[in-house]
Amino acid sequence: MTRLSFLTCFLVLCSILLIPSQSHRPLPKRHVALFIFGDSQFDAGNNNYINTTAEFKENFYPYSESFFTYPTGRPSYGRLVPDFIAEYAKLHLISTFLPSFNNKFIYGVNFASRGVGALVETYQGFVIDLKTQVSYFRIVEKQLKPKLGDSGTKTLSSEAVYLFNTCSNDYFFLLLR
Repeated sequence: MTRLSFLTCFLVLCSILLIPSQSHRPLPKRHVALFIFGDSQFDAGNNNYINTTAEFKENFYPYSESFFTYPTGRPSYGRLVPDFIAEYAKLHLISTFLPSFNNKFIYGVNFASRGVGALVETYQGFVIDLKTQVSYFRIVEKQLKPKLGDSGTKTLSSEAVYLFNTCSNDYFFLLLR
């Protein structure tokens, strides 16, 4: 091996070892995540990605037209309460869990689904029930472990803010039966 190729190999190896790894990155100081569970008052568009009827979707105009330039699935003309809380806390706009290709889960996730109730039976098959939303949270925790490590994930989960809003659909569902 020539001296030049040996030197090149040595420099490449050193650069690989000295570049900080992307796994187990420490969280920024004072970082807080926002995890959102609930019904239409908090749903930011998860129902757009499930097989449900148009009654449970808001992915068409005029929904969200006053803040976003396209329908987001939010059952409002603009932002929701969690959007304002995230803005006040200087967080990114919290994205929905679905479609789950998002990699910004360290800021939090919105699991809410229009029509959900505290009971699994409420609009079963048309919404992401609360029990499923909690199971999605466990998936997010597993996805965070390779990025943050066990202790980083525990810290993030223990210091996070959790918003829940549900139950009114349980009453409506029973009245409509």
